[in-house]
Amino acid sequence: MYFAYRGWSIILIAPIFAGVAALASIFGVLPTYSELYMTRMAEYTKSYYPIFLFGAVFARLMEKGGLASSVAAKIVEVLGEKRAVLAVLLGCGALTYGGLSVFVVAFVMYPFGAVVFRKADIPKRLLPATLWVGIFSFAMVALPGTPQIQNIIPSSYFSTSTWSAPIIGLFASFLFLLIGWGWVTRRAKILKARGEGYGRHFEGGPHHKPSPKIHIPWYWALLPLVMVIVINIILSNPFKWEWGFHWDPEALSAFLPLKLSLLAANVGKVSAIWSITVALILSSFAAAFIGRKRFMVMDGFLAPINYAAISSATAVLNVASGYAFGCVITSLPGFVPVTQALIGIADSFGPLLSAVITTNIMAGITGSASGGLTIALSMLGDQWGAMAQAAGIPLEVLHRIVAIASVGIDPVPHCGALVTLLAICGLTHHDSYFDIAVIMGLKFFVPFLCILFYMVTGLA
Repeated sequence: MYFAYRGWSIILIAPIFAGVAALASIFGVLPTYSELYMTRMAEYTKSYYPIFLFGAVFARLMEKGGLASSVAAKIVEVLGEKRAVLAVLLGCGALTYGGLSVFVVAFVMYPFGAVVFRKADIPKRLLPATLWVGIFSFAMVALPGTPQIQNIIPSSYFSTSTWSAPIIGLFASFLFLLIGWGWVTRRAKILKARGEGYGRHFEGGPHHKPSPKIHIPWYWALLPLVMVIVINIILSNPFKWEWGFHWDPEALSAFLPLKLSLLAANVGKVSAIWSITVALILSSFAAAFIGRKRFMVMDGFLAPINYAAISSATAVLNVASGYAFGCVITSLPGFVPVTQALIGIADSFGPLLSAVITTNIMAGITGSASGGLTIALSMLGDQWGAMAQAAGIPLEVLHRIVAIASVGIDPVPHCGALVTLLAICGLTHHDSYFDIAVIMGLKFFVPFLCILFYMVTGLA
C-alpha cells in the first residue's frame, strides 16, 4: 500500500511483494511467482483484456470526436453547472446499471467528467472520487437488478436473484449518492474558496491538439452510448427473451482437442465478454462516423486509436497485477489463522455482521470488490446461509448486504481498479487519494446502516 501510494507501478511492486509474502511459506518465492502469481495474472488478462482494449478505443473516439463533450454540455445545460457533481454521478450510474463493464464506464466517463468539471471550474483532483462513487458503488451492488458481477456472485451461493431485497438496495443507493454528492460538493466549495479551480492539466497523451470548433448535436453524440447498452443487453440476453440472441453452446467444442489450459468451461463463462466486446466494436464505428469531421481536421483516426490501444495494455496489467497479488496472499498457509478468526466472528455476531466484516477485510486485502466477495463467500457462504435461515433472515437480505459490503474499503491504495482510474484521469494517489479515502471511510458504514434499517423496519 505504501509503495503504491508513493507512485510505484503496481505492475512492478505486486510480484515483488507477493514474493516477499511467500518467503516464509512452503511454496518458495520463484514457484509462487511463476506458477501462482503469473497464472492468476494470465487468467485475468485472458478474460478481460478485450473489454479494456475496445473500451479504451471507444472512449478515445468519443472524446476526440467531440461526442463526450457534446453530451456533457447538454447535461450541464439541463442540470446547471452547480449540479456538475450530480451530473457525473448519475451519468456513471446510468451506464453501470445499463450493463457496461465498470472499467468501460471509467474509460467512457472520464472525458465526459473532465469537460463537466472544467466548465464548472471544479478542481480536477476531485474527479476520481466522483467517478469512483458513480461507478463502483450504488449502481454496481445496490440498485435492484444491476447486472454487474458483484450482484451476480451471491446468487450462486444463496440461490437468489439479482433483484434481491430491492428496498434495502434502494436505501443503500440513496446513502451512497448522498455520501458522494455531499462530500465532493463540500470539498469543491472549500477548495474554490481558497482560489483553486479546475487547474491546468495536460489532457490526452502525446497526440493532443486543440479541439476544432465543430459542434456535434447531443442526440447524435448520445447514440453510441445507447448502442453499447442496447447491443450488450440483446447479445447477453439477461432476461432470456425468446427473440434475444443466444450464443451457440457448442462454440468452444472445436478447441477441446487442443487441450488449452485456460479454455473456458462453457460458453456461458465467456458470452458476457463476447457481448460487450461486439457492442463496443460496433459502437466505436458509430462514434468514429459521427465524429468524422473532427478527426479529419485533427490527426485522423490512427493516432488516437493507437494511443488507446497502448494505454489499454497498461490498464489491464495494473488490474491483473493487483488481482494476482490478492490471490497469492489468500493462498498462503499463513492466511489460515485469518480464516479461523473470521469464522469466530460469524459464530459470535451472526451472519449479517459477520458478512459485512469478513467481506470488507477480504476486499481490503485483495483490493477488489469481486475478489474479496468471492473469497468471503467461498469461506463462509454456506455457514452464513444456514445461520440466516435459522434466525429467520431471508437469504435475499443476506445477498444484498454482502454485495453492498464488498464496496466498503475496496479502494485501498493497491486496488487495481483505483490505480487504473487514476491513470485514466492522469492523476496520482498524491493528487486525489485523500478524498477517495474519506469517501471510503464514510461508505464503510453503509452496510451497517442497512442492517439497522432492516432490523427497525423489517423491510427488504
